[in-house]
Amino acid sequence: MGQPQEQQNAASKSVQAGEFVELDVQADVRDSALYNDDIAPTKIAQRTWHKGNVAALWVGMAICVPTYTLGGVLTAYFGLSVMEALFTIFIANVIVLIPLTLNAFAGTKYGIPFPVLLRPSFGLIGSNVPCLIRAFVACGWFGIQTLFGGVACHLLLSAISESWASLGSVGEVYGFFMFLVLNLWVVIKGADSIKVLENWSAPILLAVGIGLMMWALPQIDVGEILATPANRPPEDSSAPYLMAGITAMVGFWATLSLNIPDFSRYVKSQKDQITGQVLGLPLTMFFFSALGVVLTAASTTLVGESISDPINLIGKIDSPVMVGIAMVLIIIATLSTNSAANIVSPTNDFQNAAPKIINEKRGVLLTGLIGVLLMSWELLKKMHWIESDVSVEAMYSNWLLGYSSLLGPIAGIMIVDYFVINKQQLDLVSLYKKGGKYASVNYQGLAAFFIPVALTITALTTGYIQWFYKYGWFTGSILGAIIYFALKRQDMVQAD
Repeated sequence: MGQPQEQQNAASKSVQAGEFVELDVQADVRDSALYNDDIAPTKIAQRTWHKGNVAALWVGMAICVPTYTLGGVLTAYFGLSVMEALFTIFIANVIVLIPLTLNAFAGTKYGIPFPVLLRPSFGLIGSNVPCLIRAFVACGWFGIQTLFGGVACHLLLSAISESWASLGSVGEVYGFFMFLVLNLWVVIKGADSIKVLENWSAPILLAVGIGLMMWALPQIDVGEILATPANRPPEDSSAPYLMAGITAMVGFWATLSLNIPDFSRYVKSQKDQITGQVLGLPLTMFFFSALGVVLTAASTTLVGESISDPINLIGKIDSPVMVGIAMVLIIIATLSTNSAANIVSPTNDFQNAAPKIINEKRGVLLTGLIGVLLMSWELLKKMHWIESDVSVEAMYSNWLLGYSSLLGPIAGIMIVDYFVINKQQLDLVSLYKKGGKYASVNYQGLAAFFIPVALTITALTTGYIQWFYKYGWFTGSILGAIIYFALKRQDMVQAD
């Protein structure tokens, strides 16, 4: 049976309830090409996450293999001492809290995901440009994290079965696809599934991290580690090295500083999203990075050589039971990071491009497919079908600066648009159908994005204005914000 005539003719409207706004969806929005149920605003009843859930989300995302290796990356690639590296990681994560908490505001108030929040600043259709850039980066990270998870699966099964161990790197490829399926299944189950995963994994991972730190500290000389000189010319000033390191570390969570509304749309209050993020991010990143530094130093005592990769370190322990337990924990850590940080955002971004064709399940599967394709060279190498010297670690460290330079302008534009231009007031109905308050393409947003990107590419290709690329997230976000504000202000003056 069809809907009653009066219901078919009813118009969608925003409903205010305290600090929240929700959308009363009628046929005009439901039939719009810009709407589907999965990227629709969450109902107030669905916004149940408290500060503990938000903190657990960040603990689960921050405790992962790349975080463990950050200290080594900063000392090896950025010329910092151990003390400088740990200081850089902490300061960078305090800095990144600013865009994280600010961009989370709209998600909490209106229940909208990241791509929908971009529609006022980039346009209903133009929002797909930054969305798909963000999605591609997340798919790449998804592939890299799945490689780590695949190795852990292989080592776990190798500890149980000698025949599996004999597979060598081919077993890592099988492990990759096992871990891939597990990740996709968690996200397809929905936001509650992610919340449960993070709530269970966070205390376990913290407890294991503290236990490992207590075990390793007696086996090393902390003073000697902290006194290790920086890997740079002694006469050089530390300032440019520190700034480059801070830029890269801010870039580590530059992606989440954009799509944090994908999670804050489920939070019960602004206070909860702010408190949860402050409690969950900086200290966890600092602690687990410090654990990586300490365990890498202790690895010489443990296995007779210095190893900075926790998976390979544990794999050398001559105890199948210990290896098995450790690999289960690494699988949990990588799963909790990968599911939340690298699948949710591209899933929503792909839906934004074609809401009537791509729903949440199809978005998840598309993310998995692209992640596999991006890692195909590494998988083929592990299968011994091709030979390649390209390393995941090198690609990962180079991305830290590269993609932060591209994503910085988006963060600046989002903050200015929501807080300055729109003064925290959005028209929910117009976000989901054409002909309302928002244009199909907002050329001011696109200009404010592409100008900093063009300067970054110029710096990379010509060697001029290298500082613009070197401090990419800061220069990009500030310039993007300024250009967007100036263009929108000019529009407002002309309108008057």
